[in-house]
Amino acid sequence: MPFKFKTAALAATLSLATSAAIAGAGDYAFEPVKPEMKKGENVMLAVRLTNKQTGKPVSDAVIFKTRVDMAPDGMAEMESAVAPLPSREPGVYAFKTDLPMAGRYQMTLSAKVQGEPETVTGKVIVTATK
Repeated sequence: MPFKFKTAALAATLSLATSAAIAGAGDYAFEPVKPEMKKGENVMLAVRLTNKQTGKPVSDAVIFKTRVDMAPDGMAEMESAVAPLPSREPGVYAFKTDLPMAGRYQMTLSAKVQGEPETVTGKVIVTATK
């Protein structure tokens, strides 16, 4: 009987270790807080980072690379500067940028999430209106 118990315990441990090893950067997603906003200068663009498995916001990420451009409308060279802003909500990361003309803008982000060895990257598309 003890041998069967040890075998079952070993199998359960290996199963848990395998599921933990499968977790990765793909388990996170960025999404726009407001997918549509007015065009203009010094626009606040906010994104939410969530864990796909739990659905919970990730508030301890360090965003270290951002880019905003008009790639979705075929104008990737139309890039705007991005500056971080303080966030008022867990898991929401805010930025100041310019959206000079109406159209679709893509924000590309790279982040480090605590406890995650891989870099989390994502692309968020927002629409600027007149």
